[in-house]
Amino acid sequence: MTSKLVVLVSGSGSNLQALIDACRDPGYGAEVAAVGADRDGTFGLERAEDAGIPTFVRKVRDFPDRDAWDAALTETVASYEPDIVVSAGFLKLCGPRFLEAFPGRYINTHNSLLPAFPGMNGPGEALAAGVKLAGATLFICDSGVDTGPIIAQSAVPVEDDDTVETLTERIKEAERAQLVDSVGRMVRDGWTVEGRRVRLG
Repeated sequence: MTSKLVVLVSGSGSNLQALIDACRDPGYGAEVAAVGADRDGTFGLERAEDAGIPTFVRKVRDFPDRDAWDAALTETVASYEPDIVVSAGFLKLCGPRFLEAFPGRYINTHNSLLPAFPGMNGPGEALAAGVKLAGATLFICDSGVDTGPIIAQSAVPVEDDDTVETLTERIKEAERAQLVDSVGRMVRDGWTVEGRRVRLG
């Protein structure tokens, strides 16, 4: 049986495109059922529409408060009955209602080897710290900022002449491959969450 993904984006949607491409293979085991965004006119929404995938937009400013926005987002995502919800560059923290609706099923990718360098500037902080390995982390979202149980990590060497831009781009390549591989394994083989540990298969 094919698993359903709902993917949330805020920008260009390169991770979304990687998932759309992977889902074209029937053996992958998943389909992107819908793509949501927190703003109009993103390239991620265009990618979804070009692929014939339903889209929706839920802007925070259209609601009286964050709780109302969270409730609306939760209801919309739930209507597609997703097996996994993927944050693919979605730049909003979802609230408790959303997390409770999709326990252990809302995943996010981050451009550092967590728990090092959470937040918005992982590659820049990695360079500033002088680390020799940066990378990408896929994790299950909880109520913190980049603090949830880790599903997978990919290391990316930091080169002596790296800039934030060059390091970020190499991390993005590793991030896309890791996301596609891990989601495929999750939908085909299942997963369990035991405290801080996530086991695939």
